[in-house]
Amino acid sequence: MTNTLKISLKAGEKIYVNGAVIKVDRKVSLEFLNDVQFLLQNHVLQPEDAKTPLRQLYFVVQIMLMNPDGGDSAHELFRRTLSNLLATFRNERVLAGLKHVDTLVCEGQVYEALKAIRALYPLEEEILEGPRRHEETAFAKAVGE
Repeated sequence: MTNTLKISLKAGEKIYVNGAVIKVDRKVSLEFLNDVQFLLQNHVLQPEDAKTPLRQLYFVVQIMLMNPDGGDSAHELFRRTLSNLLATFRNERVLAGLKHVDTLVCEGQVYEALKAIRALYPLEEEILEGPRRHEETAFAKAVGE
């Protein structure tokens, strides 16, 4: 059984549905009566913003959703990127999240995989900020603050 999904868009917004780009010229509500793969414009990550490991993974999965015809190369890139991340991260919550993302992608639930990756951003930020905070604290102690 499929769930009905209703999405409201503002004038000028875009939505990516099963690889198609749809732009609306006025406020509109869309109701999906079957399963679709979609991405809202405000969740689209631009290449220049894919600066962290998880954002790079998000970008790859996003490509899989936005360009379903290029699936083989995107899946291969996903496998390589995910494998590298699993070998690099040590945080158990991040590792569990990445394994969940892998399961979702394997099941064809690409949109859900994107949501799962976004949910990991705060953990990644903590991990990446950790060394900087340590350096700042050490610097403050060294200068007598």
